[in-house]
Amino acid sequence: MKHFTLDSSMQAAIGGAFYPTGFSMVMFPSAEDAERIGRQLVDSGVSGDDIYLLPPATVLAQITPTVSDADNPLPSAGTEGATVRAYTKLAREGHAGLLVKTEDEDAASRLMEVVRTVPYSIAQRYRMLVIEDL
Repeated sequence: MKHFTLDSSMQAAIGGAFYPTGFSMVMFPSAEDAERIGRQLVDSGVSGDDIYLLPPATVLAQITPTVSDADNPLPSAGTEGATVRAYTKLAREGHAGLLVKTEDEDAASRLMEVVRTVPYSIAQRYRMLVIEDL
């Protein structure tokens, strides 16, 4: 698993909200579960370079600020701002996240097979122009 650092490729072109196309974001009430699921994904063949562990402080410091201008100059037509606000609420409650590369339906399905073995709070897959509930 890699240390998360937000870069411009993970932000929407308009408004700059967090929008990592080709990835899925899953948040867990337990940081231990997030780490365990990340390790299980690596053990099942997912590259460690395709998995980011996001402690609550990282979500609050790097992802939360991306919505400050997401609705400026016009309200967003999508749900990216609301989704980031949901992550923020969970992070403030101590939830940790995993950001996992899921470029296709099969990768997303394999991810969720492992994720569903523990309690999770939210799971979103970012595709071009669509945020999909997993």
